[in-house]
Amino acid sequence: NQGGLGGVGVDKDTKKKHTRPTFSGQQIFALEKTFEQTKYLAGPERAKLAYALGMTESQVKVWFQNRRTKWRKKHAAEMATAKRKQEVLDNQTDENSDVISDTEEEHSAKRQNIQ
Repeated sequence: NQGGLGGVGVDKDTKKKHTRPTFSGQQIFALEKTFEQTKYLAGPERAKLAYALGMTESQVKVWFQNRRTKWRKKHAAEMATAKRKQEVLDNQTDENSDVISDTEEEHSAKRQNIQ
């Protein structure tokens, strides 16, 4: 565990290998809470948040970039689902189009035939 700071590991060939940072639950909670309030952080806010969480500004910046990507994908999926639901409703409406396409005169004539 790199303690949220990232790090450089050494493999068997002594080549430097970048390791992925591991963020604590408290760090992720604070990042998510901030993300709910604002999707983009300006430099000073990013610096303050990074300092408060014991992270680098670069880590905060990349976390926000990745989180926005995840948020956009989720939003796009929700929009696609809503579109499919609307298409189903539109198809159901088309099946009942005889009622929808009737003019007021046709409705009046139908009412007279019923009476």
